Amino acid sequence: MNQHLCTLENLSGGVALITSIIGLFPQVYKSYRTKSTVDISMLMLINYMVCSIAWIIHGVSTDAIFVIYSNVVGVILAGISIVQKVVYDKRSGRFI
Repeated sequence: MNQHLCTLENLSGGVALITSIIGLFPQVYKSYRTKSTVDISMLMLINYMVCSIAWIIHGVSTDAIFVIYSNVVGVILAGISIVQKVVYDKRSGRFI
């Protein structure tokens, strides 16, 4: 397995993984810190989750490991955001 680490596929995959983490992580952290998700759209979160799941399926079918990894991160972060949205909005009396 003498694969070069600096291939275009690996570099772009690494960028995709990092940007997937950057995409929602700050919002997850801010929501946790403030315990508020009033200004976050549930539709956007669900769309993000569905999109990531579709990309995971595509990644599995094409054996694109970075597509899978970056979108698994997206599903996890979107899932956390959805749970935060339900819990925090319910507490504030503004359920979804």
